[in-house]
Amino acid sequence: MESANITARSTLDSAPAIILGAAAARTQRIRLTSAVTVLSSADPVRVFQNFATLDLLSQGRAEMVVGRGSFIESFPLFGLQLKDYDSLFSEKLDLLLKIRENEHVHWSGKHRAALTGQGVYPRPVQNPLPIWLGVGGTPQSFARAGALGLPLMVAIIGGEPNRFRPLVDLYRETGKRFGHSPDQLRVGVHALGYVAPSTQEAVDDFFPGYARAIASVAKERGWPAVTRADFNAQRTQRGALIVGEPDEVIEKIIMYNEVLGGISRLSFQMNAASLPHAKLMRAIETIGSRVAPAVRERFAGKSRAQERAAS
Repeated sequence: MESANITARSTLDSAPAIILGAAAARTQRIRLTSAVTVLSSADPVRVFQNFATLDLLSQGRAEMVVGRGSFIESFPLFGLQLKDYDSLFSEKLDLLLKIRENEHVHWSGKHRAALTGQGVYPRPVQNPLPIWLGVGGTPQSFARAGALGLPLMVAIIGGEPNRFRPLVDLYRETGKRFGHSPDQLRVGVHALGYVAPSTQEAVDDFFPGYARAIASVAKERGWPAVTRADFNAQRTQRGALIVGEPDEVIEKIIMYNEVLGGISRLSFQMNAASLPHAKLMRAIETIGSRVAPAVRERFAGKSRAQERAAS
């Protein structure tokens, strides 16, 4: 892990920049980022303005993660066609990056009115404003992130994390081929996770809400409902779920780092289980006070050992 950057993130609302603005007013050090902004059904000008404003409010702590989205409800909501799923995202990402690079923008495309030199304000504190590309399991998405030299946020919510290694390798190989430095090609992971004082408590807390959440999606998409056996399989050392007591969670994060060839960030999505506020706050405190420091120490030690071996 390049730096043990572990965040606790919650997808509470359809207006994350507003919630993050409230967080900006109450915090001083934490990075402020949402889950994936579905750029295909959003306007890049407004997305940039929202996060640039957040960056100003937080004095340079804002980031955004943009992607095509694994859910499609926003398309009919905003009158968009699913046949344009990829072209909408590709075009709007191009515009978003041009806005980030230029105060006055000249741009034209198929799905949105052209910009002919208008200024886009406000401008953020950070230059450039961090933009991560959120991806699932599509090779084209990994390659696109590499070609653009954007940091990668991989959503891994099921299966075995090691199956993403060929895709992460594709990202890094593509980035290198397009002339981007390894420092640019950062890999983050967004995973379902929760930590409690004991494994049994973590499992008993997390599973009921998790099963309900999966069942609601399964009903819409024709998937089978999740069973306790399925859940337990995902909790094993090679599975995707990061649910357990602190030492167990630490080892799981280290596994993610090893099988993906190094990650720079891991974010926990805990709200999928609809946990009580007090349990979420306790988990966040545990991540900050026990899990993150231990992971940092483990990888600082590994880096020192590598330096000694090379000298």
